[in-house]
Amino acid sequence: MERWHTCGEAWIGLMRHVWTTGVADLDDRGPVIEAPPRLFEIATLGWDDPIVRAYGDTEAVARYTAKFTRTDVVPPFKYSYGARLRDALGVDQIDWVIELLRSRPWTKSGWISLTVPGERQDAVPCLAALAFRVRSSRVSMTATFRSQNAYTSYLNYLPLRAVQLEVAGAVGLPAGTMRVFVDVPHVYIADTGAVTAVLARTAMRSVA
Repeated sequence: MERWHTCGEAWIGLMRHVWTTGVADLDDRGPVIEAPPRLFEIATLGWDDPIVRAYGDTEAVARYTAKFTRTDVVPPFKYSYGARLRDALGVDQIDWVIELLRSRPWTKSGWISLTVPGERQDAVPCLAALAFRVRSSRVSMTATFRSQNAYTSYLNYLPLRAVQLEVAGAVGLPAGTMRVFVDVPHVYIADTGAVTAVLARTAMRSVA
């Protein structure tokens, strides 16, 4: 399993994985380059990440943050992660997992599903589940994505870190690493110019 020190390094690593191992395929939004599944860990995450600050899309930060914190659907998205975390069939899943970890810190049942059986086929969320565990006196979190656009992946990881920190703080422990599994990492053909530009610039930066 890959281990990255920062969110920016994980972002570059996932884009490079798609670019070097992916093959052409189709998607509802247009043609893509689709790569094999990827599992990795990220040790530290923050909006002050130098790679994210240098090459990320600052205008998209507010939209993606709202997607995770608001319970209404924020355009252009088709669903709200905030609603699925805070009001899934009337259940606040974050409160539920906090209480579980408080009462049974050894548990392996701290699993939150963000999908709903029989929901609209065009609105199945990319983030399918979150799992929380207390191990070595830290709260680790695993995010499982059924599919993920590698070019915008960091915009999901950083708000997810806030969720992890909230759970860890409520349990009274520090947050550990964040583990990410992406079943279908991909890049849209329309974004390949932007992707190659970021990969080239970060490669030059590392050489320098």
